[in-house]
Amino acid sequence: MKRFWRDARHVIAANPVTLAAFVLFVLLVGLAIFGPALAPFDPIASDVPNALRPPSAKHWFGTDQLGRDVFSRVIVATRIDLTIAVSAVALSFAAGSAIGAAIGYLGGLVDRVVGQLVDVLMAFPLFVMAMALVAALGNTVANIIYATALINLPFYIRIARAEVNQRREAGYVLAARLSGNGPWRIVLGVLLPNVMPTLVVQMSLNMGWAILNAAGLSFIGLGVRPPTPEWGIMVAEGASYITGGRWWPALFPGAALVLAVFCFNLLGDGLRDLVDPRRRT
Repeated sequence: MKRFWRDARHVIAANPVTLAAFVLFVLLVGLAIFGPALAPFDPIASDVPNALRPPSAKHWFGTDQLGRDVFSRVIVATRIDLTIAVSAVALSFAAGSAIGAAIGYLGGLVDRVVGQLVDVLMAFPLFVMAMALVAALGNTVANIIYATALINLPFYIRIARAEVNQRREAGYVLAARLSGNGPWRIVLGVLLPNVMPTLVVQMSLNMGWAILNAAGLSFIGLGVRPPTPEWGIMVAEGASYITGGRWWPALFPGAALVLAVFCFNLLGDGLRDLVDPRRRT
């Protein structure tokens, strides 16, 4: 553990961009945990007489069409958006990595059949597939997580399969096999740790995509249901007021989305260096 934190400090100090991404990540996690306690106003309480007020000392991000404080709603929405993204990526990572590594190690007919199925799945527009799944199952948070995890699953299967395919005849794998280790022990204990750097980078990229997917579903009415604060809902509700000069209900939740995606995309490089010390200079 001490070596991990020493390596983490080295990676962060060596790259200012990674440092900025890490600081932003800590901020997002902090808002997700403590956001409801930090919000100055009730995020779902209406105050119609003060509707669509511009940013001010009292309401830093202004108010929306129902008089709700936009700043409070943006803060509180961080929890549900990150919860959806983290849960979906964790599910797809765990299942996809295990499936991809297993078929990559076994090879043969199983590898070809599953590979073809993954290619067929990726041939469909993934966001349209998520829309269909949520529309069929119902737009609950759990179904949004499952739909997002399913459309991310092929990425991990393909990466793990390709990486394990290249390594299954490596010397350390043959040594593990000759030592009496079974296939699952070799896959999980020998091969997966060696392909983890590539998978971790993909996880970071998928976090940004999962946040955008959840927000996109909410934007078209298939995601989290109002009045729950969620960035996609807030952008959708505020978009119709932009032409009237009331830009703040849509701008600030949209900026939060941009920053979150920006954070996870940049964090991928730092995570790659952290889990694969050979890439550090």
